Amino acid sequence: MGKGGSRAYIGSFTAAGGRGVLTAAVQPDTGALTALDATGEVPDPSYLALSASGETLYAVSETEDGALAAFEVTAGGLRLAGDPVPVGGSGPTHLAPYAGHVLTANYGSGSVTAVPVESGGRLGRRTSVLLHQGRGPHPQRQQGPHAHQVLAAAGGRWAVSVDLGTDSVRVCALDPSGGLKLHHETALRPGSGPRHLAFHPRGHRAYVLNELTPTMTVCRWDPVDGVLETGPETAVLAGAPDGDAYPSEIVVAPDGRFAWTATRGEDVISVLALDGDGDRPTLTATVSCGGRWPRDLALHPSGRFLYAANERSGDVTWFTLDAKTGVPARGGAIEAPAASCVVFD
Repeated sequence: MGKGGSRAYIGSFTAAGGRGVLTAAVQPDTGALTALDATGEVPDPSYLALSASGETLYAVSETEDGALAAFEVTAGGLRLAGDPVPVGGSGPTHLAPYAGHVLTANYGSGSVTAVPVESGGRLGRRTSVLLHQGRGPHPQRQQGPHAHQVLAAAGGRWAVSVDLGTDSVRVCALDPSGGLKLHHETALRPGSGPRHLAFHPRGHRAYVLNELTPTMTVCRWDPVDGVLETGPETAVLAGAPDGDAYPSEIVVAPDGRFAWTATRGEDVISVLALDGDGDRPTLTATVSCGGRWPRDLALHPSGRFLYAANERSGDVTWFTLDAKTGVPARGGAIEAPAASCVVFD
């Protein structure tokens, strides 16, 4: 298997013509991708995550029933490790390894599920489903909770879930029996529609990308007490309409100097420069995503290359990042129908 970012795994929507999980080789000097093989055993594997060892790849099945799958990463490719496990929620859009479990964010049902990891990376039966409560002011998009992302928080003690429907970020933890318990909930501006969150590498700040308005909210993060405090919002687009822009993903540079966001309605990647404390992002540039409807952004482990999964044009485009300005320069693209996610080993 590859190490240090020599392999990329690309998730997709099989219902829209995707190949399932596509494996690609990464050229270390240019970041270029070369398709190797694909597996379509799991429907709509829209989001992926690797185990800490790199020996198991986890995938949500973003279907009405909702499931979580594990693949063994072998020299010959991906091998499904047991049957997918029902998550007890609909439309899981995101997942994250955490505390000996894999957590899924279930958008349709507005919940987060915990599934234990057993020997060899295989999955057990779910131990907990934490239902979110609440709604927001948007008449179509916020009639109830819609958990869009879940991830292990900086510091490793807590997990956070971002809910577009309730305009909030929840902090939770697992009890000894594998039950998810809500610890703290942070309200964001009503109608902002938070979608995804990324932590500063120092772990003291979190940046929440909002979908219903093209902004990023800067938050203070306390990794000991597990409390998120909201701060100012920064526009991720210049002169764009307040709605219907559909920001999708945010990533932060390993050195904390830049953040990049993708916006689907505008088909662009935005560059935001971060000050020394990470408190005052400044929008400095926008560039084309190289395709249409960039659902995901991914940063190569080297920090030199950025990748956009362009769902509607069916490709993954790679960019070389300028070390001084953070501005991406297009390098090339690989065909990937209905691409939705990119992760690296």
